[in-house]
Amino acid sequence: MEKVKIVVDADVIIHFSKGERLYLLPDILSEYDFVVLHIVRNELLGPIRQELDRQETLLKNITTIEFDPPGEMLHEYMALTAAFGKGESACMAYCRFTNNVIGSSNLTDIKDYCHEHQITYLTTLDFLYYAIQRGKMTIQECNEFIQLVRSKDSKLPNIDIAQYIPSVQL
Repeated sequence: MEKVKIVVDADVIIHFSKGERLYLLPDILSEYDFVVLHIVRNELLGPIRQELDRQETLLKNITTIEFDPPGEMLHEYMALTAAFGKGESACMAYCRFTNNVIGSSNLTDIKDYCHEHQITYLTTLDFLYYAIQRGKMTIQECNEFIQLVRSKDSKLPNIDIAQYIPSVQL
């Protein structure tokens, strides 16, 4: 049986790259396959895209897949792009019709849609929470990660991860 996929949006990749832990992201929830839709990959530029390319080639723990939606998924994608970015729209349409999980911290765009269509989503903070739960990172490492990402001008709540309650229990 095929593993459930976590379809990672650009913001989570950017956070983990800026936090110097992109290599670790797929290992946090290793029971899932981590994928990036080619539309999302194309949104990534410079060193972050190069880091993702190296990780795909060397670690082989994240994979770019084509987003060539059939019929109803294509119709949904086109409707979503009227209100949201291409990457978020592709992730939402893909996961709605394939019963996979979205990895995105862009809650403004995805939260209501995911609730409406019963799509599971995980944010960067959720991944950090599970990294602690599974012994991949310590609380201190996660708090340092948050501060590092914030210092590099990425949006991430300024919280103590020990106080965080995940959006979904896996």
